[in-house]
Amino acid sequence: MSAQGLERRTANYLSNNVPQIQQHGGHFEIEDVNEETGEVTVAIGGACSGCGIAPMTIKAIERRLPEELDEVSSVTVRRAGGPRAAVMPNKTEEMEGMDEYEDYSPPF
Repeated sequence: MSAQGLERRTANYLSNNVPQIQQHGGHFEIEDVNEETGEVTVAIGGACSGCGIAPMTIKAIERRLPEELDEVSSVTVRRAGGPRAAVMPNKTEEMEGMDEYEDYSPPF
């Protein structure tokens, strides 16, 4: 499969299986797809940048995308910055280290 095909499949998966990103004022962008290694990098931004459940969404994407798309070996999700970023990124960085999120399995 080509990197473009894998990028399209990744975007379709996120749109169809994690609609909360866009429904809640966030957005995602497939930043990089390595066809040879199956590594994918996704940036989430907008309201996701300061959202309290962003760490859970990130972990869910990183875990579930490789389970759903055979060509994907690993996923890195990062918060996008820039003018569309929310104002609370420091809070969500703290939340990533909290034990409460370790085994959380959101319904998406």
